[in-house]
Amino acid sequence: MTATGLRLLGPVAGIEAARWDALVPGGHPFLRHAFLSALEESGSAAIASGWQPLHLVLETAGEPRAAVPLYAKSHSWGEYVFDHGWAEACERSGGRYYPKLLAAVPFTPVPGPRLLTGGDRHLAKTLVAGLVETCRALDLSSVHVNFCTAEEARWFEAAGWLLRRGIQYHWQNRGYRDFAHFLAGLRSGRRKTIRRERREAAESGLEIRTLTGAEVTPEVMESFHPLYLATVDRRWGGAYLTAPFFRLLAERMAASLVLVTAREKGRLVAAALNLRDGEALYGRLWGSLESHRFLHFELCYYRAIDFAIAHRLRRVEAGAQGEHKLLRGYEPVWTWSAHHIRDTGLAAAVARFLRHETRLLRHRFAELERLLPYRHAPQDDSRMASSGRKER
Repeated sequence: MTATGLRLLGPVAGIEAARWDALVPGGHPFLRHAFLSALEESGSAAIASGWQPLHLVLETAGEPRAAVPLYAKSHSWGEYVFDHGWAEACERSGGRYYPKLLAAVPFTPVPGPRLLTGGDRHLAKTLVAGLVETCRALDLSSVHVNFCTAEEARWFEAAGWLLRRGIQYHWQNRGYRDFAHFLAGLRSGRRKTIRRERREAAESGLEIRTLTGAEVTPEVMESFHPLYLATVDRRWGGAYLTAPFFRLLAERMAASLVLVTAREKGRLVAAALNLRDGEALYGRLWGSLESHRFLHFELCYYRAIDFAIAHRLRRVEAGAQGEHKLLRGYEPVWTWSAHHIRDTGLAAAVARFLRHETRLLRHRFAELERLLPYRHAPQDDSRMASSGRKER
């Protein structure tokens, strides 16, 4: 404990779930005690996997007032904000990049608050300073805050941190009555393509269902794990999440889960895992044992839009990568990360890199907007405001 009331908690199990969750704005599912504890207790985010839970907590008279989900990392895998080049540059110059500090949700590139303060700017300033002090006290190279909000990015920038942009694809619900109403706003060529893709997926002979709540049992989630492994093996070659994680997720967070499944003669062959809150549906994982034409689009994108419209959610967050999302109505939005690097030489080099990268991303963002399939360009202010990441 420091004079300011800051302390490192260790694993999130070290605090009562209700006390931690009281700090999480809007019940954001990925920041809840149940999600973080499932990652840690399952061995997915643990010391053995290179994720040492620390979690910074600000307390007054023994009561938590603010917190940061925080890990010490011995590598840069599972973060989705890539700093491998920074690590190589540091080590080539004789420095030591690892371990480092990371404020983020492990393996989860979903934007959201990282300074759990209830919007209190004074508490946020204390947490930002606390992260720098923790980095210094532990004699680590750097501290990184991934997928923070735009407001938090401004707080970090004011404190002298480096900011980094990214691009994701989110679908925005503009009061659509149903999927047909959404399609009506697209150019005719895209409408025809999407109708054809959905028709072929429906005619595949697979039984497609959207499971929620009690329907997403621990057994169902366990059956999803082999699909996850098969897809990871095909695309990346390294699975971060263990089988116990999926079971714990169903046991602790079934009400937040939306699992779109495809079965062939009763056997689960593909599924898309989402989490939700009252604001958005968050596409998280896709897994499949077999290849079926357009099934990925149907389960991951179109069924997600169906669900968001039916439940009056403001958006679907489909993550980064892939113009295929753009062509299906998912729009580019900015994401943010903040970085404090103790070595001034490395910090200066990273700052130069980020200036160059930002220029390229600005051009890329404009190109992506021109590719949107809408008959009329969506209003930028509504898109950025609903995603929480406005242009700067």
